Amino acid sequence: MAWYEPLLAIDRRVLYALMFLAVLIPTLLPIGLPIRITPEVQNVYDRIDGLRPGEIVFYALEYDPSTAAELEPMAMAMLRHAFSKDLRVLACCLSSTGVTLVEDEIARVAREYDREYGRDYVYLGYQPYPGIVIMTMGENFRTPFPLDYYKTPLDELPMMRGVRNYDDVALVFTVNATSGIDHWITYGQGRYKFPLGLGSAAVMATNYYQYVQSGQLFGIISGLRGAAEYEMLIDKGTVARKGMDVQSIAHALIVLFILFGNIAFLVERRRRRLGRAD
Repeated sequence: MAWYEPLLAIDRRVLYALMFLAVLIPTLLPIGLPIRITPEVQNVYDRIDGLRPGEIVFYALEYDPSTAAELEPMAMAMLRHAFSKDLRVLACCLSSTGVTLVEDEIARVAREYDREYGRDYVYLGYQPYPGIVIMTMGENFRTPFPLDYYKTPLDELPMMRGVRNYDDVALVFTVNATSGIDHWITYGQGRYKFPLGLGSAAVMATNYYQYVQSGQLFGIISGLRGAAEYEMLIDKGTVARKGMDVQSIAHALIVLFILFGNIAFLVERRRRRLGRAD
């Protein structure tokens, strides 16, 4: 039997078992593979880290359960960075299917840092027609959101006293996997010129690096890899870093499957050709 024949005869269940182990082992025993910090992620960190305690950051966390695996670690890292710097957080979710998910995550991180709702953070919730909401918030947050998510008038919340529109926040950062990214760039930053950062799914991020070059975005966090970089920068959170271990090992195994399979196929094809020639 030629050396490559067992490779061509491997039961597919063996491949599934190997892939299962490639996912399970790094999940239970994180490897801690090195991750290089990209300039776009470093820019986001530096911008937020340079803010003064008490300043307000506006987080538009616009994702839902279908994209949470990639974007939730990013949002959690952003919230942890803000609260650890004693910044105040004003947040909304203009994705109708993610409103309660985002509310739970903000409250969970706030509890980690013993932050009080209404003084240290406010959650506006959801309103339809994101483009219109983004534009009207540029005039007054109270136009689309007269009440917060919990049905409290904004003027009754201590944090919102004297806070009228984007001029009163230090920056806006959207974690987004929808066309809402374009709304924030066009109707928000393009119209009101506030500093805007972006966290997006990796498959979408490549469409927006041009806006970093033009100055319309001050930075981009791209997918799970970007979230892992941010976790490293703030030295908090491990979900994205563990995920990168799993992803890297699984991808390496897939490459090996493809490599060995093609080598075995090419050797076998060459042997058959030589056999016919004889």
